[in-house]
Amino acid sequence: MRLDKYLKVSRLIKRRTLAKEVCDQGRVQVNNRPAKAGSELKVGDIITIDFGQRVLRVRVERLQNTARKEEAELLFTVLEDMRAL
Repeated sequence: MRLDKYLKVSRLIKRRTLAKEVCDQGRVQVNNRPAKAGSELKVGDIITIDFGQRVLRVRVERLQNTARKEEAELLFTVLEDMRAL
């Protein structure tokens, strides 16, 4: 599954276009490497997203093309959630 689609389906980022922009700005890493929006994900990958005031690290648990709001939280496990002071 593409990184930008996963970020949208998992609701880590609200819109796929916004996910693509964040990736293009170099603010997303997969397994500690800068990732493009079209990067393919697999279960077990570690995604790091820099939101500016917040850095979020998650592990991919499941890949689904669609997910209801209740199911979205099951797609990943939060490893680290750092907020700037």
